[in-house]
Amino acid sequence: MSKNPASELSRRERQIMDVIYQRGQATAAEVRTGLADAPSNSAVRALLAILVQKGRLKIEEDGPRYIYVPTHPRHEAGCSAIRRVVETFFEGSTESAVAALLGSHEHKLSGEETTRLKALIDQARKGGR
Repeated sequence: MSKNPASELSRRERQIMDVIYQRGQATAAEVRTGLADAPSNSAVRALLAILVQKGRLKIEEDGPRYIYVPTHPRHEAGCSAIRRVVETFFEGSTESAVAALLGSHEHKLSGEETTRLKALIDQARKGGR
C-alpha cells in the first residue's frame, strides 16, 4: 500500500472497506446495508468512486450492476494497517505494540497461540528481522 496521503482512508471509507472485505465483494446497495448509520445512496456511491480512484477497489460489471472488489487481499491490507498503527501509536516499536496486545485483559492467549507466537518470534530472529 502506498504512503501517498491521498491513498489514506477516512473513517467512512474504512467502514466501507470493512463491509466489502467481510463480503468478499459488494454492490453499492449491499455496502449501504452493511453500514451503521448509513449515508444516502448517492453518498455511498461517491465514496465507492473515491475508493476506486485511490486504487483500493476495482469495479466488475454484472449486467446493470457494479460490483466492488478489493484490489488487495485482506491480509495485505491488514499488514499495512498494522504497520501504520505501530508507527503512529508505538513510535515504530514492534515490542511496544506486542506488549500492548499481550497486556490486553480482553483477550488471553491460549497455549496453542503462545506456542505459535514463540515459533514466529524464533523464525523472525533467524531471518534477521
